[in-house]
Amino acid sequence: MPHLGVIAGSGIYEMPDLLITDTIKLETPYGDPSDSYRMGRFAGKEVVFLPRHGAKHNIPPHRINYRANIWGFRELGISRIVSINATGGISRRMMPGSIVVLDQLIDMTSGREATFFEQDGVVHIDFTSPFCPDLRNELIEAAAEAGVTLLSDGTYIAVNGPRLETAAEIKAFAGLGADVVGMTGMPEAVLGRELEICFAAVAVVTNTAAGIAEGMLAATEVVQVMRASTERIQVLLKTFFGRDLSTRACTCGSALKNARM
Repeated sequence: MPHLGVIAGSGIYEMPDLLITDTIKLETPYGDPSDSYRMGRFAGKEVVFLPRHGAKHNIPPHRINYRANIWGFRELGISRIVSINATGGISRRMMPGSIVVLDQLIDMTSGREATFFEQDGVVHIDFTSPFCPDLRNELIEAAAEAGVTLLSDGTYIAVNGPRLETAAEIKAFAGLGADVVGMTGMPEAVLGRELEICFAAVAVVTNTAAGIAEGMLAATEVVQVMRASTERIQVLLKTFFGRDLSTRACTCGSALKNARM
């Protein structure tokens, strides 16, 4: 059984070089996932891939069934997920084309189904460090090994979308300490933690956020820059999956141990 998963968004709807051995359509207690799960071999490992918005990019961020997506990974035996996200750059070091291994996030979303624990007692999951430290370190070391330049930390602020942000909002987000802005980082990360899955996120900065640079933002720019970054993401993932990922020293796998009231 595979234990490694990849979920990707705008501009990455498939994993080149993933030798697909099976395509699995799942039904979950929370409805249908975004698409069928692609199971195959990548860099010598069994990997499961899911396009977050669907293969045709027909699901907007506020309508993604995040619970079904993450639950489906767990049903397939996945214990580690790497998420690839398109983001807008807020801080000056986050220039278009930058790749960032995120370490923190701020949740500004609303109205999304953001927990699996609605009728099963009271559960307060620890979310001090929202991304798995083991996976983060493996990604950073893989980048160094592969010669892929990336930023080893960054704070992601999650917004509902689907509209892009105002200049005033971006200014406020900068004041909160956000480095990049996106529409899908939450509740993905916390849902993974609730299912005791190791979850790490790699952000690709596809554009400068509203008001940071002159001119209007274009959705086509996001896809273009993401596609232009695909080769570097591919090299990073190949090296990452080529590493020994068989052990878990983090606490993600026991996240529920002290969470129940």
